[in-house]
Parts: sequence; C-alpha cells; structure tokens
Amino acid sequence: MRNILFSALATAVLVVSTLATGLAQFPASAPPRQPGTVVPGFGGTYDVPDAVLLAPKDQDLKLRFDVNVGAEAGALNMSFDTVARFLNMHARAGVPKERVKAALVVHGTAGKDLLSNAEYRKRFNKDNPNLALLDQLKAAGVRIYLCGQSAMGRDLPRAVVSPAVEFAYSAMTAHLILDKEGYVLNPF
Repeated sequence: MRNILFSALATAVLVVSTLATGLAQFPASAPPRQPGTVVPGFGGTYDVPDAVLLAPKDQDLKLRFDVNVGAEAGALNMSFDTVARFLNMHARAGVPKERVKAALVVHGTAGKDLLSNAEYRKRFNKDNPNLALLDQLKAAGVRIYLCGQSAMGRDLPRAVVSPAVEFAYSAMTAHLILDKEGYVLNPF
C-alpha cells in the first residue's frame, strides 16, 4: 500500500513539474490566436508557417473527445473549447467542412457543464458559460453525448441538461460505437 501511495505521489509531482516546465516555455509575446469561422468566438488557432505535416484536404478527419473533468463553477470548460479549435483550425487550413467531424463524450464531473442555465444557476448561483459554445458546436455538426451512467449518478436528468446534448447509455458505449464509426480518440 505504501508503495502505491508513493508511486501516486511521485506521478503527481512529475505531472505538476512537467506542466510548469511546459508553461514556462511559452513566451508572453506569443502571437494572438486567430478567431474561428466554424465556431466563432471560441477555439482560436495559430498559423503555423513552418509546418511540414499538414492537414489533408482530401481525407475525412473524424475525432472524438473524452471530457470527464468539469470546469470551476462559472468557468468555460476548456476541453469543450478544444473541440471548437479542432473544427476552426482545419477550416483555416482549407479542409472542407464536410470532411471534418467531431464527437464529444462527457462524463464524470464535466457533466455539470452541460446543465441548462436555470439549473446551473440554481446549483452554482452563476450562469453556465458553456451553453453558447455547446450550441455552436451542435450547429457545426458535433455530436455531443452525456454518459447516462454519470447523468443518473450525478442527478443530471434530461430535463435539466442543455438541448444540445444527447444521452448515451454510457461513455464506454459511446466510445465503442464512435470508434467503430471511424472516430479516433483525441489523445489529450
């Protein structure tokens, strides 16, 4: 048991150290992100003039995103913004919209970020900043699924969740089906 705790602590220290080192490598003078056209107001991207591995314009790009950590109450879930960035950056790179597909699978504490504004306000006394992004993602064709198991276990019934969201029997089921449909799991 002691070895497991030590290993977990060492891993946590390594993760924090890696994150801190990585953040220090980005200068404060980085260029501003370019606004998106597919999901305006979200998912800003950078131009990468030296890229040699480019987004293919003649290939379907199907990616699924797994989000299980909620944002702080009143904050945008930046993992949802990553989905917008995926769509916006490939549009900016000239990939036809119909070739870029995304699915968002939400479970765990991130489920609260899918609440309707009325319910979010009731639970957190703040507006839900994720709703405009979720609506735009849905309008852009993103399939947004809430894990039914998380929903039931965290008191998130259909009546209190954004209409942009559909329920999956479970996140595991959603990932299995989306994988078979050719959606690759985003590795971060």
